[in-house]
Amino acid sequence: MKKSWLHKVLFAGIVAGSMLSANAFAQQSLKMAYALAKDNSHYGAAAIAFEKSLAESAPGKFTIEHFGNSALGGEREVIEGLQLGTVDAAVLSTGAILNFVPQAGVFDIPFLFRDLDHARKVLDSQIGQDMLKEFPKRGLVALAWGEQGFRHLTNNKVAVKEPADAKGLKIRTTENPVHIAAFKEIGILPTPMAWPEVQTALQQGTIDGQENPTSVIVAAKLNQQQKFLSLTAHVYAPAIIVISPSVYEGLSAEDKAKFDEAGKKAAQAMRDFVDNIEKTGIQSLKEAGMQVTEDVNREAFSALVKNVYPEYYKRFSKELIDSIAAAK
Repeated sequence: MKKSWLHKVLFAGIVAGSMLSANAFAQQSLKMAYALAKDNSHYGAAAIAFEKSLAESAPGKFTIEHFGNSALGGEREVIEGLQLGTVDAAVLSTGAILNFVPQAGVFDIPFLFRDLDHARKVLDSQIGQDMLKEFPKRGLVALAWGEQGFRHLTNNKVAVKEPADAKGLKIRTTENPVHIAAFKEIGILPTPMAWPEVQTALQQGTIDGQENPTSVIVAAKLNQQQKFLSLTAHVYAPAIIVISPSVYEGLSAEDKAKFDEAGKKAAQAMRDFVDNIEKTGIQSLKEAGMQVTEDVNREAFSALVKNVYPEYYKRFSKELIDSIAAAK
């Protein structure tokens, strides 16, 4: 009897140990990449919200490894990693995305959106949701539209108020043909460059300036390298929460729903961050020594860029662009 009892105890221990080992083995670690720091950036806010959502909906099942500050490379490399399965998840701008999902470039047309509310309504509408469905065709799974805010111009040479002030400035842009065409029309010399190279290029004077939303200008402390900030608000900058198909397709239907929800919460965290930084960021940059031009002649910039719209109509369709512009 004693022997039988001992065997039962040992067997129960083995089973329990096996179950613990299986649970530990089942925990999936995911590499999540983004261009800025984990702390004090809208990218980091999204990644943290994504991690928190999964921890709450699937406790102990998934862990997130954060690779901020472009630790896994520029966005083009990260996108290729998502396609190959060497990167599991990412928070991305649309700069490099357009080389993989060209249709998404319609949201990057300069002076298309009136304000943040207009942009958010369009991205949350059928127009934006239909665009998310284009990503799987390119080996990517897009969970939700995040946000960076409206892009502004910084440089080290001149306070830019009128288009003529910007003429001849060598400005870093993303690898975005939609932006590049507009800058050329203004007279700016666009210089496409991966984000990890920008800080060095600014320090060395290879470029005169760059353009980014307030959220990026503050997070990257560009006031340390750039003297002038002009609130051009020339382009609304979406962001996107993306995961690798190799991860998503391996999930159960229940877990896919949890990832979808995590993506939405990550996107909302970005919007919340942008709302806050738009209220406080400009003042902090002024206090840090940047000369801020607030009374930019946006109408004059917009009038020049409208000359490029026929090219955008050919690329994306006039009907789609007009429907976005008219959205209420």
